[in-house]
Amino acid sequence: MKLTDTKIRTAKPRERPYKLFDGGGLYLMVSAQKDGSAGRYWRLKYRVHGKEKVLAIGTYPDINLREAREARDDAKKLLVRGTDPSEKKRSSKVIQADTFRLVAEEWLGLQAKKLADVTLEKGRWMLEAFIYPRLGDKLINEIKAPELLAALRVIEAKGRHETAMRTKQRCGQIFRYAIATGRAERDITADLRGALAPVPTKNRAAITDPVRVGELLRAIDGYAGEPATAAALKLAPLTFVRPGELRGAEWREFDLEGGEWRIPGERMKVGDAHIVPLSSQAVGILTGLQAITGNGRYLFPSLRSRERPMSENTLNAALRRLGYTTDEMTAHGFRAMASTLLNEQGVPPDVIELQLARAERNKVRAAYNRAQRLPERRKMMQAWADYLDGLKAGGAKVTPIRRKA
Repeated sequence: MKLTDTKIRTAKPRERPYKLFDGGGLYLMVSAQKDGSAGRYWRLKYRVHGKEKVLAIGTYPDINLREAREARDDAKKLLVRGTDPSEKKRSSKVIQADTFRLVAEEWLGLQAKKLADVTLEKGRWMLEAFIYPRLGDKLINEIKAPELLAALRVIEAKGRHETAMRTKQRCGQIFRYAIATGRAERDITADLRGALAPVPTKNRAAITDPVRVGELLRAIDGYAGEPATAAALKLAPLTFVRPGELRGAEWREFDLEGGEWRIPGERMKVGDAHIVPLSSQAVGILTGLQAITGNGRYLFPSLRSRERPMSENTLNAALRRLGYTTDEMTAHGFRAMASTLLNEQGVPPDVIELQLARAERNKVRAAYNRAQRLPERRKMMQAWADYLDGLKAGGAKVTPIRRKA
């Protein structure tokens, strides 16, 4: 069904960006902005020499429905003549001028190969909402640091200090790409060091005292909410993956017989595929969950739609229901819990860091570690699960991990 202005205006943001199709490859990407409103971006999907490409047309309402359709039709005419619309756009007079918008869109196109859709759309949203209106049509090599600072100050004035800092970082990446491709001489964001208000760093709350960890695990066992949420809470300390990696888990990633969870690179923060050895306790939880959600895509589907995973707030909300405040425990805190206690128990730090899937700066060492240390990680994960069982039992004797791993 073709779009209408009413349908576009009333499109509400959802947990994840989604598309509204108009036909002929034209669609509107709708994503949530920081203030809760919907950002609406026109895109055209097309193929050239069998390869799928996407052309960014602009934002709504700056580009209305009629204008977006005209842009689509113009692009189709170019395709009939054997011309790639993106290449035509790049070779136009405006584009030849190497505007900030051109270089940024080119850079975004390269990032699409390795970034998740949500991350890519968030980066595009920052540029389209805050930078393009002021600097998009200026020559990238002529933009001065005070001009960029003025655009970032607009974000700061809204109280979005972290967004301002992240937007500055994105701009820095774009300027460095322009330098590499011969279209700028220097990265002006270096001149803005210290010019923005610092973002307060907050350590995510985590319980690391063994006695209190045992209390938390017993509370989780008594959780009376949704079965899938209860299973996610139980798996969080056993796997200590990032909350986004846990809530987005798909059944196709699991080998329960082999005791492995293989998370593809596009779902990982560091961009590399990650193996999570599954303890017998984790396999038991997953086997029970399979009877509930195993016929769908996600382990933990949203209550509103089984086509989407649970909300990013679900696990934290469940912890609040159990009586734990934001200053006591968060879903991300299970990672700090595992890191702290495993290190205190004498487990080799390299093995812990590998299982936490933090970025390894030395690429050769990283490849070696991933290839050679999986057996150690398997032993550690089973020993960790047994250790948690001991803490949960309370009065039972807890066997130190270092003796088992």
